[in-house]
Amino acid sequence: MASVLTQLLGAITPPPITTPEDYDGWELRWKVLVFRPALLKTEAYLAIGVLVYVLSWYIGSTINARKAKLKAHLPIYQQQFSKPQSKAGLVSDGYSDFFNFSTGRRNIASLHTIFALRPRHDFFQWVFQTGRTLVDLHYRPVDDLQLDFKLAPGVLADGFVWALVAKDELLSVRDGRWDLSFTKAGSENPALPPSILVMSEYADITESLLKPLGNFSLVNALQDTKALPYFRSLSITDQPRDRPARPIPAEEREKHVILSLSVPSSSNVADTAGLVSAMFQFIDSLNKLNLRPETKAKLKKNREEVDKKIKDEAEKEAKEEAQDAKLAAKRKAEEERIAKLSAADQKKELEKERKRALRKAQGKVVRK
Repeated sequence: MASVLTQLLGAITPPPITTPEDYDGWELRWKVLVFRPALLKTEAYLAIGVLVYVLSWYIGSTINARKAKLKAHLPIYQQQFSKPQSKAGLVSDGYSDFFNFSTGRRNIASLHTIFALRPRHDFFQWVFQTGRTLVDLHYRPVDDLQLDFKLAPGVLADGFVWALVAKDELLSVRDGRWDLSFTKAGSENPALPPSILVMSEYADITESLLKPLGNFSLVNALQDTKALPYFRSLSITDQPRDRPARPIPAEEREKHVILSLSVPSSSNVADTAGLVSAMFQFIDSLNKLNLRPETKAKLKKNREEVDKKIKDEAEKEAKEEAQDAKLAAKRKAEEERIAKLSAADQKKELEKERKRALRKAQGKVVRK
């Protein structure tokens, strides 16, 4: 045992440092201590690597912290909400995600402001994203600013999914949104800037939203040339972003207006303020939205069909899980029964099981 332990320790013990007698490089001596840098090249490279990583983390996290500022939008929130911020202010989750919560306004239950920035603090992840853009032309990592308005009950009478999406952002915006699968493929509209596509369930919804609602015109708001370069998408939805495991009752469905923007540089933070301010007028005008009865009937039918499909798939999955659990319990009970038998009886049982499996395999071959 002692020899085995000695061999193990010898295997994991690093070799002793050999100091050549003919060393002619620079060295630093102090009494019995001698420091010879030329013998520590590997350690020097490791130290440089760690220093570069720490430096990149510091610079990247600092850049993200500067980008995640509400100084252009906070005055708007303060005008619109009784509670524009929580006591903690802008809350961070790591070094690339930042959140703000606002509440206390008519027609809006809450507003979640979400900064989802590029991982500049993580050197390897940032390099991976940058490298992927060179081989995948559709991959475009951006600094995203999302304003998720949860509408108060009764603001929007009808449930539907509708969105405006920048052409060059269509794939990235739609990729992570199950609710946008309710809409048809993006199409241009002569009333909108040519860089924006419409995704709608029915043409009636688009016509109703793009015409003036009271004193507000969404078309005019989107003509803001300062904000347009940062526009990614604007959506109205009564469906969750991710496909639900169970159907959601109509009375429990939340309605949201979601504005997604690219984060402006620090010198252009005020460029999106006009569009953000217009969103509050837009939400107030939704009370005046009136769809055709046939459109309402189609929307209701679509949701009933989707709910039925989700329910059927959930029931099928539950049955399969129950069957798997039943088979597992049966197999466990059989194993426990066999374990209680003598060695000879266990051998007989195993032989019977082998022959049974062989007959089943032969039967399958014959049927084929």
